[in-house]
Amino acid sequence: MFSGIVPYRGKLLSLEPLPEGGARLAVRCEGVETERPQRKDSIAIDGVCLTVTDVAGERVAFDVVPETLARSALAERHAGELVNVEYALRLGDRLGGHFVYGHVDAAARVLLRTREGNGERMRVQTPAWLGRMIVTKGFVALDGVSLTIAAAGREWFEVALVPETLSRTTLGARLPGSHVNLEVDPLARYAQRVEG
Repeated sequence: MFSGIVPYRGKLLSLEPLPEGGARLAVRCEGVETERPQRKDSIAIDGVCLTVTDVAGERVAFDVVPETLARSALAERHAGELVNVEYALRLGDRLGGHFVYGHVDAAARVLLRTREGNGERMRVQTPAWLGRMIVTKGFVALDGVSLTIAAAGREWFEVALVPETLSRTTLGARLPGSHVNLEVDPLARYAQRVEG
C-alpha cells in the first residue's frame, strides 16, 4: 500500500521484453540508502506496484508481467526517462495522501494542460468503463500521485496540479497525447461492484 505522496524519482535504465511475454525493468531509484529495499519488497514505479527482484546499489530490478504491460503506460516509457518512485508504506508512516494500491486500472491519455494561477490543470480522457467511478471531489492516482478530481465530464476529468507536484513528480512532463497510469479510488471500485 502507498500514500500517493511521491517522495522520490528514478531514471528508467532498461525495459527488456521477454520472449515468453512480459519484461524486465531496471530503474536507478532515489532513496535506496534511506529505504533499503530488499528482494520481494513492493515499490510503486509511476504508480504501478512492482515486486523487487534484485538490488545492486541504486539499481533496482523488477519483472513485469503481460497484464501489467497491457494495463499501464510502462511499455511506453524509454531508457533515460524519469519515473515516480514510492516505497511501500510501513506501519507508523504518516499518511498525507490517500490509500493507493498500485493496481493500475488503465493507461489514460492526457488531453489538455492549461495554466491556472501558479499551477496547472490537466485534463485526462476517462476510459469508458471507468466513467462511473470518477466524480468531482473524488480522487485518482495518476502515475502514482494522489490527486483530487477538480471537474469531471462524461469523457474526461481534470485535476489541479500545484507547483510542488509539477516540480517534484513526472506529471510536470506529461504533455497532451502522452499517457498516465490511472488508478481510481478503491472505494469507488467496490461501490461500483455492489451497484452493478
